[in-house]
Parts: sequence; structure tokens; C-alpha cells
Amino acid sequence: MKRTERHHLKENELAQTLAAASEALASRKSLIVGIALALLVVAGVVGGINVWRRGDDQQAERLLADAMVTFNAPVVPATTTASQPGEVPAAATLGATGSFATEAAKLNAALPKLQAAAEAYPDTAAGITASYHYASSLAALGRHDEAIATFDDVMRRAGGNTLYGRMAVMGKADTQARAGQFDAAIATWTELAASPDQDLPKDAILMELAKAYRASGKQDEARKTFIRIVDEHPTSPYVAEAKTALGS
Repeated sequence: MKRTERHHLKENELAQTLAAASEALASRKSLIVGIALALLVVAGVVGGINVWRRGDDQQAERLLADAMVTFNAPVVPATTTASQPGEVPAAATLGATGSFATEAAKLNAALPKLQAAAEAYPDTAAGITASYHYASSLAALGRHDEAIATFDDVMRRAGGNTLYGRMAVMGKADTQARAGQFDAAIATWTELAASPDQDLPKDAILMELAKAYRASGKQDEARKTFIRIVDEHPTSPYVAEAKTALGS
């Protein structure tokens, strides 16, 4: 076969291939357009969700910031007076905004703001932070059952391997002990002490566990736990306290 004829055959094959491809595209044009539109819709939805989430995060952070201003406000007893002649008396004596005469007054003022921040955007980082501080405030005010329930909620939302998840478990155990629920506190502290999580302060946990044992009248268990602190954590700042407890 001559070179010219072979060249024409290749051109014909190429033309036929292109024609077939064109026909295939034409027949599937509606399908391709539909897929393209669907991809555009998905991209738009994803983009909208991301923008919405950013908006939620920003609003949650604003609510948390407002709550934390009250939560971190100074406590200045109303009886405090100027130490030197001519000094301005304590802010609390003047009823100044942002100062509180007692810790309880401050926490009671912070509670509704923390609760609002926690409930408005519960699954955001700011919402979880607000929930934790809300729980700790309830505990400090003696509202133990509410505090424990809120700590449980923080644990569920934050997850056990996060900072606030760990802090919530310890907060729950401490609240149980404050409420006189020593068996429950012992169970929670024991679970924490046995956890493989290396980020947990095991020496502090053992100290709280020993105190819970002692408060519940279980002196043998308390003694064994104090010994664990001395043996397992010889450089811990709690060793001196543990040795004192053992000596007594």
C-alpha cells in the first residue's frame, strides 16, 4: 500500500473517531450538563455550610467573650476601704460595673450569660468552653446535680480525648465529692486513675482519690492510695502531702 493511501486511511479513521465522539457527546449532553449542575449545586451547598459555620463560630465566640468578661471580673468586698488617705475606695463600694462584692454574686451574674452561649451554639468550641465554665460555676454555687449533668454534657460533646473532655470528668468527680457522693466520686477518680491517657495528671487524680476514700471512712484504701503517690510519682508536688497523711 502506498504511503499516500495509508495517510488517507489514517485521516479517515481519525475523522470517524472524532465523529463518533461528537455523536456520543451530543447524545449525552443533557447528562453531562446535569452532572455539571449537580456538582455546582454541591459546591455551593458546601460553601454555604462553611460560611454558615464560620458565622456560627464567630457569634458563639462573641457570646462567650461577653460571658467571660463577667466570669473573670474582679471580686472586691464592699467592706474594703482605701489603704492610704486620698485613695479611691474599692470599686464594689461604689457599685461600679464589672466588680462584685462576693464570688457568689459574680458567678450568679455570669451564669445566664454562660448558659446562653452554651445553648445557642452547643457544638462549637466556644459553646463547649461556655458549657464547662457554666458547670464549674454551678458547682461552686452548690448546685451540684445541675453541675454534674452539665459536666456529663460537656464530656459527650467534647469527647474524652480533648482538653475540656478531660477537665469535665475531673470536674464531675470533684463535684460529686463536694456533694458528699463519695462512692460516685471514688468510682470516677478510680476510672481516671486507670486511664491510659498520658495527658491526665495521675498524681493529682490519686491525691483526690485518696481524699475521697478518707472522707468516706475507707482509711485502708486511702492509705494504699497515698502510698501509690509516693511510690509511683516520687517527684510529684503531692508527695509531701501524701507522706504527711501517711504519718498521721
